[in-house]
Amino acid sequence: MAYWQVHGFIFRRDPSAYLHPEGEVRAPVVLIPGVFENWQFMRPLADYLYERGHPVHTVAPLGYNRGAIEDMAVLVERYLVERNLTGVLVLAHSKGGLIGKHLMTLPDGGSRVGRMIAVNTPFSGSVYANLFPLASIRAFAPRDPFLQKLLRSVDVNARITSVYSSFDPHIPAGSHLSGARNIQLETMGHFRPIGDSRLLEVLEQDLAAAER
Repeated sequence: MAYWQVHGFIFRRDPSAYLHPEGEVRAPVVLIPGVFENWQFMRPLADYLYERGHPVHTVAPLGYNRGAIEDMAVLVERYLVERNLTGVLVLAHSKGGLIGKHLMTLPDGGSRVGRMIAVNTPFSGSVYANLFPLASIRAFAPRDPFLQKLLRSVDVNARITSVYSSFDPHIPAGSHLSGARNIQLETMGHFRPIGDSRLLEVLEQDLAAAER
């Protein structure tokens, strides 16, 4: 995580450069990073997708994603509406997956998002969240009312692919989501799957499904 955050700070790239790939244009992708992450953390995936013809969108108002899940979802929904994006694949990491799922339950967001790939997302929360004083982290507590409500909302789960590590020290209960397509990688850790080549295989499969 530190490498890509520093890399993104030193070698900054205008995110608008990812909006117009050359050649045949494929389905749009929207990146939603995790808490205290900006879009640069997911830049390896942005590069991969852009090179294959996908316009890659980042949502600047998310910043470092410290706001409430429901508020961040509204920001993404507003972005989709303003740019009239449809058939969108959401690619999210950690907290970004919770934002993405809530986005899929919103009137405009749900109609514009085709699928979501969520990487190491605490759908059931993390017991470690109770140990932090920051509200942005305590929101992941398993008993958090909003998180429980989101977990009970299962209508969109069939359009979600949850990809997760064989062991995630940040989410000891794992990222399995009932009714979703669940894929466990051999990779260990909370951040390493972002750089796992097997994640790219999942991306290709879900993009193909989104474009059908």
